[in-house]
Amino acid sequence: MTTLPIPDLPRALLLELEETAVELARLAGTEIVNALGRALTIRYKTLGEGEASALYRDPVSEVDQRAETLIRERIAERFGPHHGILGEELEDSPAGQDGILWAVDPIDGTTNFVNGFPLFAASIGVLSRGLPVAGAVWCSTTHALRPGVYHAHAGGALNFEGEALLARPNPAVRRRLAGMPYAPMSASQAWDSRKTGSAAIECAFVAAGLLQVAGFVRPNIWDVAAGLVLVSAAGGAIHVRQGDGWAPFGGFGETPARSWRESLVIGDEEASDAYFRVFPDAKA
Repeated sequence: MTTLPIPDLPRALLLELEETAVELARLAGTEIVNALGRALTIRYKTLGEGEASALYRDPVSEVDQRAETLIRERIAERFGPHHGILGEELEDSPAGQDGILWAVDPIDGTTNFVNGFPLFAASIGVLSRGLPVAGAVWCSTTHALRPGVYHAHAGGALNFEGEALLARPNPAVRRRLAGMPYAPMSASQAWDSRKTGSAAIECAFVAAGLLQVAGFVRPNIWDVAAGLVLVSAAGGAIHVRQGDGWAPFGGFGETPARSWRESLVIGDEEASDAYFRVFPDAKA
């Protein structure tokens, strides 16, 4: 079962996009691993000049920028100007006539990374006219207790390191885990909450069956574009906040914009329904 619409794209192209996403995710992963233990140059994003809160804004390391630069160069070499790029660190390039847009996050979980907390990811997603169609997420740790890449394309299976992966949670586990932006105390909460600091990792972990459900408040497109393909390939549900309720996710819009920031819930249907009860007022 898939939860995202199947795009009208040749399967050969979908496979090429997936394979390229895997290559780029591994490239970013290599940059991350090579930087471990080194003193990094770090700056912090600001809201504006003189903002006192700037010290507490999201960090950006030299590895983020170097990896995104390399990724953009590889995409340009392979696909030329026909494919656009939406990335966290550098200027956007719009999708070309083909409507293909790459959503790139070279390090998702940079705060974890710069602090040496070993939960972070590299996320490479591909959109066709706003619909996620291929994705690869390199994770610093995985169900196999080692770094690796989860990947998939629309209509295909979830894969880990080139091999099909079928999530089989232990039926003896009565209380599973949920990735949540915060952990409210609720009698209806049927899970134990976890906050990893990386939306991309939580998407991959939901797809792999390590988390039963996860929710994100105002994620960026590049945080989740690849991960939604993985969740869909694993048969998970994807819901987006619309008005006062939740609706099946249908894409980021015909021409995705950096300003897209809608709340999402991913996971199996039963857990998603329970999540809506715990967070009925979560707003985009």
